[in-house]
Parts: sequence; C-alpha cells; structure tokens
Amino acid sequence: MATALAIAVLAGCAGPGDGSRKHAADTRGTADAKGAAGRSGPQSPAGRPAPAERADDLPGLGPRTRAEVPRDAEQVVVVTGSGRDASRSTVVLYERSAADAKAGDREGGTGGGAAWRAGPTWKAHNAAHGWTEHHEQGDLRSPIGVFGLTDAGGKLPDPGTRLTYDHAVQGFTISGTGAEGEPLAGAFDYVVAINYNRKAGTSPRDWTRPLGAERGGGIWFHVDHDGPTQGCVSLSKPHMRTLLRTLDPDRHPVVVMGDAGSLAR
Repeated sequence: MATALAIAVLAGCAGPGDGSRKHAADTRGTADAKGAAGRSGPQSPAGRPAPAERADDLPGLGPRTRAEVPRDAEQVVVVTGSGRDASRSTVVLYERSAADAKAGDREGGTGGGAAWRAGPTWKAHNAAHGWTEHHEQGDLRSPIGVFGLTDAGGKLPDPGTRLTYDHAVQGFTISGTGAEGEPLAGAFDYVVAINYNRKAGTSPRDWTRPLGAERGGGIWFHVDHDGPTQGCVSLSKPHMRTLLRTLDPDRHPVVVMGDAGSLAR
C-alpha cells in the first residue's frame, strides 16, 4: 500500500502542494497531490538568446547538444547517465565568468575547455528505466535535453540559495517506499525544479504543463533515497545543499542531462 501511495504522489517525482510561490514556511498543512511541473516548452529554456555553436568546451557534449546550451549560460550542470537504460549517473557543475564567455566568443568558441571550471563529480540516480528523448507520464525515464534551472523549494528551510525558494513543510512531505523498497522520507527536503514541461518562475509544485499532462512533469533535482527515481535526478543531501547555494539566476544556470551516448551527439 505504501509503495502504491508513493508512486501516485511521485509520478514524475512531482511533489504535493498548491503551486503558490513562497519564501516563507507554509503552515497550512496542504498536501493536495498537485506536483511540480516541468519545462517551459520545446524552445530553448527560458527563451534566452541563440546558443553558441561550439562543441569542444564542455567535456562529453557533442556539437548538437552543445548548440542547445544558451550563449549566456555561465553555470551548466551536466548529468551524464551510465547507459540509455541505466538508473545511475554522475553530475558535474561547470562554471565560467562573463569575461570567460566573451573571451571564448572572441576566440571563435574553440577554448578547448579552458574557460569552463569543473566542480567535483557527484554520484546520482536518475529514472528506473533510464533516459528518453520523448518523456511521457509514467514511462519511468528521465528526459534528455537542456533545461533551465530557475526555481527551488523543499520541506526544510532555504539553505541560502539565490533561486526563488518555496518552503512548504507539508507540501514537500513524502512517505512510502521507492522502486527498490527504500524509504522515501526526506527525498523532498530540498528540490530544484528542472524546467521540463513546466512554467518557469513558479514554485516547483506548480502543476502547469505546457506540453500537456501526457508528457509528464515534476522533474526535479532532489535528495537521493538510495534508489532510482520516477524521472528526476537525485543527489545526496549535502550535494543538494551545495547545488542550491551555488546556483545563481543572474548567471542563467541550465542542466544538460541524458545518457553519455546521447550527450555526445
């Protein structure tokens, strides 16, 4: 019964809530099963300027993938799955300054990776069945692509992020067990919404799905529960805190996610 409840609430890793945008604790006790939504549509995340066409400055990204990264992105979180059907992945946050970006453009985008500074490599889980370029509700696959990172939240108070943070104790409470029988309690202590099929600029709990409900949603970074997800990417709690404290909306952060073979195209 607990597993069934968890799947119903976690569809697409969506969390319960009223979808409102907050910076203070929600003490109303709402848990209305509305989940986080996803991406802002098939266009480039957040509709930012045309991307730079350069393939050799972010390790593991081929020309097609790199062309989807907006030119103004100064923070890129790369999630690399170990296989198309695998549920384990690695996460690296790359950063560069505005000056680095301008210098790279002057050099024709052939910086060979020098402009980007890599953070540590973190272990992560993705969806139980791996990855897909056409995510659908309930397919147990994480969407492949480049998506904006604009909104965060969680059961615990804001750890010091610059992103808009929805602190909702009941709204981010989850119980039951995951795919491998692991407890889910605490999985939504911290979350960062991945802008797949969601309205950017709203709480992760907002239910708006521009591509339609059948395309899923509620794709988040959240705290790892020692098992595969429904579609999200999960990191340890310390790494989630670091991610939240590092992401800066003024630096236009995005996530590039998929299996290694897909990202290399």
